[in-house]
Amino acid sequence: MSLRPTLEPRQAVPTMEGAGVKLHRAFGFQDPGELDPFLLFDDFRNERPEDFQAGFPWHPHRGIETITYVLNGTVDHGDSLGNKGTLGAGDVQWMTAGSGILHQEMPHGNAQGQMHGFQLWANLPSSLKLTAPRYQDMQGKDIPEVIDDDGTRVKVIVGEFWGKSGPVDGIAADPQYLDIFVPAGVKKTFKVDTYRRAFAYVFEGAGAFADASDPQGVLLEKATARLFALAQARR
Repeated sequence: MSLRPTLEPRQAVPTMEGAGVKLHRAFGFQDPGELDPFLLFDDFRNERPEDFQAGFPWHPHRGIETITYVLNGTVDHGDSLGNKGTLGAGDVQWMTAGSGILHQEMPHGNAQGQMHGFQLWANLPSSLKLTAPRYQDMQGKDIPEVIDDDGTRVKVIVGEFWGKSGPVDGIAADPQYLDIFVPAGVKKTFKVDTYRRAFAYVFEGAGAFADASDPQGVLLEKATARLFALAQARR
């Protein structure tokens, strides 16, 4: 077994998008070859409705896929084809924009006014740039969760992991999209194929990627960590 080096650690950057939604951008609009096929990853969380309720009004997408994952609150969505619906806590939407589509996403807080979700953009290969638009809306109850003996929990959104398969299918990049919880003091190893791009985003608690590359160390503090590992997307 070989160890993959961590190429670059970075902090998410405060950004404003849509009609004035305050969010944090982990990456996006940089060198497109850096994380190909991943193009952008945004963390939109807030406890002030005035900082997100203006939402993301009608805007176009073409030649990419957008993946929305909601943890708190809800997101109403609609498109130029007449599709509409609401994503609740734990739900996922995988939209293949293909030849082009107009859509909107309007977030709403939970009973406490809190909103939290993520959006990932993935590039489509040239052969599929003009494919017909497609939606896959998945409820949280349909996303399998695997629990290991040490308390590690993994929700399998896309791809296969520990014998479970995520409900989203037919994605060009053949990705693996996981929501991982690692308990305090636990060191966990996750396999990443050498021929695929990979990134992990720690969004709750604290942790470090040990043994990956110098000078990465062991866990810095006894805190749980929750992260996304999108580790199985073809380059």
